[in-house]
Amino acid sequence: MSYLAVIDLGSNSTRMVVEELQEDGNFVELRRRKLDTRLAEGMDDNDGELTDAAMTRVVDALLEFQQDYMMFDDVTVVGIATAAVREAENQAEFLDKVFRAVGVEIRVLTGDQEAYYDYLGAASALDISDAWLLDTGGASVELVGIEERMATNMMSLPFGAVNLSEKFKLNVDGVVSPDAIAKATKYVNDQYFKLPWLDDTVTLPVILLGGANRSLARLDRVQHGLAADSDFHGYEMTTAAVLTTYEKLVKMTRAEREALLGLEANRADIMISGLLPLVELIKRTGSNKVIFSSSGVREGLLQEYRMNN
Repeated sequence: MSYLAVIDLGSNSTRMVVEELQEDGNFVELRRRKLDTRLAEGMDDNDGELTDAAMTRVVDALLEFQQDYMMFDDVTVVGIATAAVREAENQAEFLDKVFRAVGVEIRVLTGDQEAYYDYLGAASALDISDAWLLDTGGASVELVGIEERMATNMMSLPFGAVNLSEKFKLNVDGVVSPDAIAKATKYVNDQYFKLPWLDDTVTLPVILLGGANRSLARLDRVQHGLAADSDFHGYEMTTAAVLTTYEKLVKMTRAEREALLGLEANRADIMISGLLPLVELIKRTGSNKVIFSSSGVREGLLQEYRMNN
């Protein structure tokens, strides 16, 4: 029996999955781990470099994950990194730290590759023909236009939950100022304006990936009396409900958002910035519903691995 471990160095979280490869070519998931490591935190104030504290958090997480995946014989380990590492001025130093710690060479995905794997993972798990796909990470947003199950346009944009929050001071303890919200909103819309294929006359659902979007799904489920810790894959919300939730969050203090988020209180400082790209996409496209996917980049990599092996 052979096994594949995928470690994903995201801008906000470090993740790991361990999959068992079956004789029919399919995978069975055996382990899934996530630690909030905030790799992108502090980059704007550190001349575009990953901070020592953030790099240490990620290396510590990988050492912990290594204990899990090394329990399996004949395990192949694949490592990927996304926007924070992609943009970091000290990328080479960080990748060397990771290799010396766990012996894994990390593949730094381009923005287009990240968007493609998002599409591949979500399309393999959801029966959707035409849609937008939005993955809001810590330091980038991947946006894909899907027509008849095919990716027709894809783009990675240089903002996400962590760097938007830091850049526009959306992480304050009190209520975020309307002026800060307005400046962040203009910044996001200026980026969207550069994408002529974002047609605001076409009403399509938005497939959602990313930590802030997952938190939105869990929050909505709790408010409807559903279990927050069960699988939210395929869960739907109206865009009206999304906008209502967002407006509620922007009027809260950080402590009030922490109380509302419960077990995900550690996202309170990046929840507004994490939802802002979705909110502005909804307003631009006129979408009437969102569909949450638990299948994204890592699952897209698994699909590619299965096809090539």
